[in-house]
Amino acid sequence: MNAYFISGLAADRRVFKHIVLPSRYKIIHLDWIMPLSKESLSTYALRLAQGIDTTSPFILVGLSMGGMMASEIAKRLHPVLTVLISAVPVDSQLPTYFRWAHKLNLQKLLPVKWLKHASVVKRIFMPETPDDKAIIRQVIRDSDPEFIKWAIEAILTWKNEIKPAPLLHIHGSRDEVLPVRFTRPTHIIQGGTHLMVMGRAAEINAILSSVLDGRLDT
Repeated sequence: MNAYFISGLAADRRVFKHIVLPSRYKIIHLDWIMPLSKESLSTYALRLAQGIDTTSPFILVGLSMGGMMASEIAKRLHPVLTVLISAVPVDSQLPTYFRWAHKLNLQKLLPVKWLKHASVVKRIFMPETPDDKAIIRQVIRDSDPEFIKWAIEAILTWKNEIKPAPLLHIHGSRDEVLPVRFTRPTHIIQGGTHLMVMGRAAEINAILSSVLDGRLDT
C-alpha cells in the first residue's frame, strides 16, 4: 500500500529520514509545489493531492503543516488512515496566539530571513544528534522565502472543522510550535518536541508499526 508523506513548513523529505513503515507500505513523498497568488491552504492541498494514485487504497502521513494538508486531502480522497505527527487536524486546535498574530498582521512584520536565522540558531539547544542538526539547518537554509511567506499566511487563515477518520495523531508533550494542550492526540510522546520526527523516531516508528500492522489493505 502506498503511504504518501507531506513534510512541514520550511522542511522537505529529509526530515523523514528515520521514519520506517512495515514492509508492505511504500513511502512516496509529496514534495512542495509553488503556491498560486493568495491561494488558500485547502486549495493548495488539493493541487498537491494530484500526486496521489487514488485507484488503490493509500494512507497519508503529514508532519506539522503537512498534517494540515493531510487533513484537507482526507476530506476529499478518503485514505485508509491519516497520520498526523506534530500537527493539528482542525483549525480550532491551533494555538490561540496564532489568531492574535493574524489579527495584528504580525506575519507581515517579521522578515523571513530573520525567522530562518532564528530557526537555525534554535537547533543548538534541541536534542537532535549533530548529524540531524546539520540536516535540519541545511533544510531550513534551502527553504524558499516566498513559500514560507505564503505558508505562514495560509496557516493563520486556515479554516477546517472536519477531523480525518480514521485518524492516528502523534504529538510531543514538549512541542514548542503547536503545544499539546491545544490539541487532542491519540498518542503522546513524553518529552517529544515539534521535530521529534528526527530525535524520537524510534518511538514514532513503534507506534506506526503497531497501528499499521493491525490494518488490512481494504
